[in-house]
Amino acid sequence: MGSKKIVFSGIQPTGDFHIGNYIGAVKRWVAEQDLYDNIFCVVDLHAITIYQDPKILRGKIRQAAGVLLACGIDPQKSLLFVQSHVPAHAELTWILNCVTPMGWLERMTQYKDKSAKQESVSTGLLDYPVLMAADILLYQTHYVPVGEDQKQHIELTRDVAQRFNSLYGETFTLPEGTIPKIGARIMGLDDPSVKMSKSIASDQKHHAVGLLDSPDQVWAVLKRATTDSGKEIVFSDETGKAGVNNLLTIYQALTGQSQTEIENHFQGKLYGALKREVADVIIETLKPIQERYNALMQDKGALDAILHRAAEQAASRAAPTLQKAKEKVGFVV
Repeated sequence: MGSKKIVFSGIQPTGDFHIGNYIGAVKRWVAEQDLYDNIFCVVDLHAITIYQDPKILRGKIRQAAGVLLACGIDPQKSLLFVQSHVPAHAELTWILNCVTPMGWLERMTQYKDKSAKQESVSTGLLDYPVLMAADILLYQTHYVPVGEDQKQHIELTRDVAQRFNSLYGETFTLPEGTIPKIGARIMGLDDPSVKMSKSIASDQKHHAVGLLDSPDQVWAVLKRATTDSGKEIVFSDETGKAGVNNLLTIYQALTGQSQTEIENHFQGKLYGALKREVADVIIETLKPIQERYNALMQDKGALDAILHRAAEQAASRAAPTLQKAKEKVGFVV
């Protein structure tokens, strides 16, 4: 793996994984396992920037790992571990905190959005972009697959790395964010003006399709999916066609067909047929994932063993970078 470029991706264990997560991130992770040296992390430290019920969080961490494995993340090809199992993430975060200006964090868009919804804001919520930077820089990452809404975090990670390198000498690789051309931003099925979100899905049951949803649940969401008052089933950038465009984007991402093939297929058909076919494609995609997930969760001890072995490997890989950063800032190591 040493000659391959390193890719790091993290996903929070809060909420339920939905089809947008699968298309926008996980499907790509699985497809590119042979191309890169892949490091995948269930970022539970990020999850507690907002209060989580401990019992629920513990279950969600295992669920997240199980879903990723069921989707096709192969422990023989990729590293999949839980963030809090590798203390180097938190330790490097503190070092990076000390070179990161407060103003950089206060201007982060997601911080502004999340803090506006809370009466009291935790230090962790302000600081989590530095933890994200530590996640990435700890492994000398080359590429970070992200959605459009995460580009600012990669820019901040590069800024932090460059500032550290400037102050103390070359230490960190500058990562690049990569955005998939198809399916990078799957929108809410109830509101195609907002990105499909685990947090919104937990409050609004027709917002998203969960990866563990039954066929009946999938169809219940799809038949209420927002379309428009028109009739044509075509890809379009028009605001009024966002709902249809979103359904077509999901269909394209899961079938691999071209836009022309899809538009020809749906020519003359009504929106009801589009919804039914998108539902069918989703159901067929989820069936093997759910079968593997259910088998994995029958033996939680085996799942925990996979995660602990991966954490040991991750800690071993993180150690040289952390050691170097400590030496650079003048610690006695």
